[in-house]
Amino acid sequence: MRKIAALRWLFFVLILLTLSAAASAQVRISVAFGPPALPIYDQPICPGDGYLWTPGYWAWDPDFDDYYWVPGTWVLAPEVGFFWTPPYWGWADGAFVFYDGYWGPNVGFYGGIAYGFGYFGFGFVGGRWDGGHFFYNRTYANIDVVNIHNVYNETVNVNVNNHVSYNGGPGGVDAHPRPQDEAAARDRHVGPVAAQTQQIQAARGNPEFRANNNHGRPPVAATARPGDFRSGAVAAREAGGEYHPNRNVQPRGGNEGRGAPNDVRDLPPAERPGPPNTGDAKQDKKVQKQQEKLYNQQQKERQNLQQQQEKEHQQAEKNHATQEQRQQMEQRHQQQTQQMQQRHSEEMQRAAPAGRPR
Repeated sequence: MRKIAALRWLFFVLILLTLSAAASAQVRISVAFGPPALPIYDQPICPGDGYLWTPGYWAWDPDFDDYYWVPGTWVLAPEVGFFWTPPYWGWADGAFVFYDGYWGPNVGFYGGIAYGFGYFGFGFVGGRWDGGHFFYNRTYANIDVVNIHNVYNETVNVNVNNHVSYNGGPGGVDAHPRPQDEAAARDRHVGPVAAQTQQIQAARGNPEFRANNNHGRPPVAATARPGDFRSGAVAAREAGGEYHPNRNVQPRGGNEGRGAPNDVRDLPPAERPGPPNTGDAKQDKKVQKQQEKLYNQQQKERQNLQQQQEKEHQQAEKNHATQEQRQQMEQRHQQQTQQMQQRHSEEMQRAAPAGRPR
């Protein structure tokens, strides 16, 4: 199981690294319900000259059907003159689609999302390159001027009054690429560097970073250095808004390889059987009574199994279960759910009277 988990993670990283090479590259991850609002947090102090800020964002974990927070962090640019264009979620074709971030000579479109600290929806005002050195705008960057002297102060007129984390769709940011954003999309790009991949992996492996556990307020919102969630790390001061995930829908795209629901809570509501129509009113009444009894029995069984599975989820969190233990639990839940779903379907088919229109 540990080898399977490692292979799945490696495949996920390879997808990110391969598809992030283009500005408009759409990583094949789409989810039916939106990510939480961006948490409210302070920027940790820059660890040294040459580090650029990369904002935190919500990513998707297909193994747990849940969003998780990737903390913002300071990262060395892969090339002199390169800026970071943050990833973002956008509404497309009835789902929330993830667009990966990238490095390039200009900041491209990132959904109009106000990540803060110089990223206020369009472009970047937290610093600039000059003569091969990066100069920090102290108005928006937390810099130790004792050790870093290439600084300046410049205030821009921004009006940010929300913490929405996605573009388009119900309640999303209404923003579209400008001509300069489209031009930036045609620049040469570099995907996330190894330090950023390390940050993603560390966050994904920690259950406390999942939205269903932290309700939009991650325990670590940003770090001074990638992968170090202790020294110089800062916690979220508060969630950016209430988070009520929709657990009755199946994600699409990033969950393509799994198809079947994991838990009972992922199943759509059961349909009540319609009235039979055999032409015999007395027989129809008898059959309908039997079907209603069977439907109620199945609903009770479904509720009991859902309560059992949710209790096991809670125990796993409480006992800090390992990744392997969690995967074993998820596989068991998936098998239980599939078996129950198939059995209920067969029972209803047997209860249907012969000659009933379909």
